[in-house]
Amino acid sequence: MVVEALLDGGVQHVVVSPGSRSAPMAYALADASAQGRVELLVRIDERSAGFTALGLALSTGSPAAVLTTSGTAVGNLLPAVMEANHAAVPLIVLSADRPDELRGTGANQTTVQPDIFGDQVRFAVDIPAGSNPERAVHTGLSAATGAFPDFPPGPVQLNLAFRDPLVPAPSDRLPVPAGRPRYRIGTEPLIMNLPPASTDLPERRTVVLAGHDAGPVAEAFARAHGLPLLAEPSSNARFGPNAVGPYRLLLEHFGPGAGQPIERVVLFGRPTLSRPVAALLARADVPSALYQPVPVAWYEPGRRTELPLEDLADLADFAGRGPSDWLDTWLLAGSAAQHALDLVLAEDAPATGPAVASLVWKHARGQLVLGSSNGIRDADLAGLPAPDPAATVYANRGLAGIDGTVSTATGIALGGRQETTVLLGDVTFLHDAGGLLLGAGEEQPQLRIVVLNDSGGAIFDLLEHGAVREAGTYGDAVERLFGTPHTVDIAALAAAYGVGHVSVSTTAALAEALGQPVEGRTILEVRADRSGLRALHARIKGAVAAAVGGVLAR
Repeated sequence: MVVEALLDGGVQHVVVSPGSRSAPMAYALADASAQGRVELLVRIDERSAGFTALGLALSTGSPAAVLTTSGTAVGNLLPAVMEANHAAVPLIVLSADRPDELRGTGANQTTVQPDIFGDQVRFAVDIPAGSNPERAVHTGLSAATGAFPDFPPGPVQLNLAFRDPLVPAPSDRLPVPAGRPRYRIGTEPLIMNLPPASTDLPERRTVVLAGHDAGPVAEAFARAHGLPLLAEPSSNARFGPNAVGPYRLLLEHFGPGAGQPIERVVLFGRPTLSRPVAALLARADVPSALYQPVPVAWYEPGRRTELPLEDLADLADFAGRGPSDWLDTWLLAGSAAQHALDLVLAEDAPATGPAVASLVWKHARGQLVLGSSNGIRDADLAGLPAPDPAATVYANRGLAGIDGTVSTATGIALGGRQETTVLLGDVTFLHDAGGLLLGAGEEQPQLRIVVLNDSGGAIFDLLEHGAVREAGTYGDAVERLFGTPHTVDIAALAAAYGVGHVSVSTTAALAEALGQPVEGRTILEVRADRSGLRALHARIKGAVAAAVGGVLAR
């Protein structure tokens, strides 16, 4: 009955981890899979299973479910549930449990599972053994998909208690296999068109900020109003004639005291990547508005300073239209900044983070997944906006954790059924190395895993900890506690999991490797040295400042 209700509610994929108490659900799902009604994936690690389901939901736009047995198995889903909560992803947790008479008795693998995820889920229900589950499942699906007013989509928990017998009767047989279903929901980036801004609108020096998940509406709004577009990589708006590449290095040139200071900000999506953007949004002298046509999961009403607006017409009144030279000034500055950035990156033959991200961004087709920490920030800095979008971009920005990235990318690749590239650092990769494990007979995604291996956590060198290291007193502590150096042999790790492996150390070799088609799973390891990263970013900032200053002084 649970399986029937899930399938009726649009669930197309279920990720199953093995366990005894969840066996009735597993057998029922095996029946549905044999009939070609659902796609079943098996993962032995529940954390990997949860993030795989998250990726499936992201790429298909449909609710995806994950099934676990009782006990610690359920707790392993918490990271994926937290990400799904803050990113508004419809993740269905099916947690098997002991019946009421065994709870609190010391029975094996028994803990308090109802409401174990607390406020991280939109809905949680304990379904007693032997009861009719249909109403609870339908309610859970409605909550997960955002069918309730004032609540965004998000994760739900259906805690299912089962009594013995947990296995089919000897006379039961699986249905005749009908082959795996082949779902394909459109995930291609869309180019939207909005009517040109009315000439009745006032002229204002407004910028359009496109944060995570902003969508193509941000690009269309900027284009219609003649405004510069400052788009994060995972906004899926970083394209078109108004997009400015290394925008975060330009903001100080349009601040207080500049010849053409920013007067207003229009925000689409969630900004998460850079301190210059956060500083701009925090300025009391620059009014800002947030386009919010539906409830969102990433902030509580009243907790942000932007004016929330539901209607694009109201947003247009707020933003106005750009003065005749406003957009041109930004585009000229952006072009100068991009040229200066490219020249600095070309100085180093060995691969660096920004150079790797630039090439991955350029070559990505189909779907691109960006890991947290430096990977997505390097793409934000060096990823050249294209005239048209070439790939749909995903990132776990709900909580920006590094865990589960390999598994999330695997789910995205399997759900989208197209070529997928994931860019991540070595620490992020190693955190989810278990996500490489696919059992015999499990479907292999078309997934290229680009690992920038600089033997540790490079992002901390670009934060305050890098200055602490340079000061000397805590140098060793910073390296051990934040750099977390390692000597893992990624080639050997790939071989152990049966994944292809290629190693490069120069941008030329990387470009050649990225030009090859994606076939099955391959790890493309890019060896790098993080010791000069802080100095590299200082050179980039200095070169961009000089180039942009020269352009704006004309």
